Amino acid sequence: MTAGPPPLEPSDLPMFSEEGFGDKFLRKTRENPLVPLGCLCTVGVLTYGLISFKRGNIRRSQQMMRARVLAQGFTFVALLGGMVVTAMKSRK
Repeated sequence: MTAGPPPLEPSDLPMFSEEGFGDKFLRKTRENPLVPLGCLCTVGVLTYGLISFKRGNIRRSQQMMRARVLAQGFTFVALLGGMVVTAMKSRK
């Protein structure tokens, strides 16, 4: 019989606490605050554009839809940037 490593005791194992939705949201927001900011900007610009469209201001509505695309692009770049930073941290 070969002697293997001694069995792990429950006290040797790391303890992880359950993380709720609110805790996870706050942690992720602290890690990459630009993503929620981009989401809020996107929703704000979209809302303003829809209000302008409903009021009949077609020119302003078009400007807001273009601004929405820019805000979505910013959010996407922030998301990718956060993923790259997280990957670089995990390599170290």
